[in-house]
Amino acid sequence: MPHITVEYSANLDGHIDMQTFCEAMRVAAVALEIFPSDGVRVRALRADHYAIADGDAANTFVDISVRLREGRPLEAKQHATSALFDAAKAALADVIAQVPIMLSLEMRDIDAKLAPKLNTIRDRIRRPQ
Repeated sequence: MPHITVEYSANLDGHIDMQTFCEAMRVAAVALEIFPSDGVRVRALRADHYAIADGDAANTFVDISVRLREGRPLEAKQHATSALFDAAKAALADVIAQVPIMLSLEMRDIDAKLAPKLNTIRDRIRRPQ
């Protein structure tokens, strides 16, 4: 954990290298003690159809959803939320300076009883070489 999903408006194409942004979010997440590095997943989904605020075609958005296994203290989640939001703002600084943008991030818990997992990547990473 966590799952970090970045949803963004298609009109950001040409303004941002989304692979670089995903890597920046991965690095920020791995740096936080709350997230085990072998469980971090970052993915971006482009929204081709959207309507933003006053309908101006220049309006853009980036919405970041962070889902993680329940059980972490609120203070740790608040710290992680702030750190990830700051990382997103830093990675998007040029975009923020150029285009109208709505940037949001939400962190929420996943109920472990309702979310089975399989991670063979963890096994490979933790195996002695």
